[in-house]
Amino acid sequence: MHALRERLHGYREHVRRRPSLNITYRVVLGVFGTAVLITGLLMIPYPGPGWLVVFAGLGILATEFHWAHRVNMFAKHHYQRWVRWMGRQHLATKLTIMAATGLVVLVTLWLLGMFGTIGGWLGLRWTWLASPLFGS
Repeated sequence: MHALRERLHGYREHVRRRPSLNITYRVVLGVFGTAVLITGLLMIPYPGPGWLVVFAGLGILATEFHWAHRVNMFAKHHYQRWVRWMGRQHLATKLTIMAATGLVVLVTLWLLGMFGTIGGWLGLRWTWLASPLFGS
């Protein structure tokens, strides 16, 4: 692991000494890190690794941009506060938050037309199954 880190550091120093290559490297890394970050932000309301992907995107950006490191530390701190707060809550509060998450998933599936699609497979032509975005 240490040898890999040394090789990566050497490669980064090699890139840093060449201005045009350095700019290209930073732009590509910035675009990639931003794409990962945005993907994570979109994933947050759903069950799964949304916050992990956010932290990964910020971590990628933090390899080149100091502001991203500060934002990452801020976000991790507040995420940990949220987790501790959730751990102290009554079961009813936890169930309410789980139900809200489930509602977000159901609304998303409905908006994407999944209920209409599955209803069509089953021969159900109920109008309320159709997505308001995509019709029947």
